[in-house]
Amino acid sequence: MTYVTDPIGDFLTRMRNAQAARRHGCSAPHSRIKEELCTLLQKEGWLQDVAVTGEKPKLTLEVKFVPGKKLTLERISKPGRRIYSKAEDLKSVLRGYGSAILTTSEGLITDREARKRKLGGELLCTIS
Repeated sequence: MTYVTDPIGDFLTRMRNAQAARRHGCSAPHSRIKEELCTLLQKEGWLQDVAVTGEKPKLTLEVKFVPGKKLTLERISKPGRRIYSKAEDLKSVLRGYGSAILTTSEGLITDREARKRKLGGELLCTIS
């Protein structure tokens, strides 16, 4: 059995690998934060479908596939180096075309929502 030190980084890598293999979806071990991340990405329009399946819960997701456009996922805060940001210090990703995902005291939110609510937190990843 292998032990994953960065489950969110592993999850993002699974999504990148599925896209590189020209697959429309992938699956990953379930956790509450990954499920919240998927729900947020689905709400933002990056994912088409998210489901929790199986006796031993697994996340199964379907990525929106746009020919010629590559989904870019980048992990910002890592287990060895956590990155925190105040709401006023948050910059837009690709001039507003992308999103940064933050974990705050009110759960996972995008950078736009964090600036609107004036909440800071840990920068998990960017997606564009």
